[in-house]
Amino acid sequence: MRICLIGEVLFVDNPLKYHFTWDLLGDLTKGRPNLGPLIRLEVYRLMMFTLRDTLEREVGTGASDRIFYHSGNLAGQELYRHVIKDAPNLPAFVNAVQEAMKSLNIGIFRVEKADPEKGVFVFTVSEDVDCSGLPELGYGVCTYDEGFISGLMESFTGKKFRVKEVDCWCTGDRTCRFTVDRIE
Repeated sequence: MRICLIGEVLFVDNPLKYHFTWDLLGDLTKGRPNLGPLIRLEVYRLMMFTLRDTLEREVGTGASDRIFYHSGNLAGQELYRHVIKDAPNLPAFVNAVQEAMKSLNIGIFRVEKADPEKGVFVFTVSEDVDCSGLPELGYGVCTYDEGFISGLMESFTGKKFRVKEVDCWCTGDRTCRFTVDRIE
């Protein structure tokens, strides 16, 4: 058992009840024979933004951002492991990410800058599932995507990365742009 303080809330960390495994995604063909694997975007965003609202009320914005980032990181690692698998080089990795994100309707992934030697990249995601079409809020909302991209990059390279959204639909841009820097 571990006890930790996040914000002003004390948490007792017991063994995980919902430890993530790919099996938790279930057999969608068997479980949804009539409705299939797709849901409307509003339902996804309803879950995401009500979860974010609840987390912010319970643990604060900073802790919520860390939770969303780490959740996205885990998702990126798992997607790499189960969908992308072992990309032999950067072009194959980028192609696999583009195909996976498009086929899963996550967004349209592009590389604007790549300096693998320095570990510096700029990626964009257009038609992003998390924010495209939202009102302008004056701040970015794609913290989960930051973690997701870091998880993909860490899985591909074996190195840690810091990912930061610098442009977002919610800041008036029409594509999400992420700086990606390897942590030495």
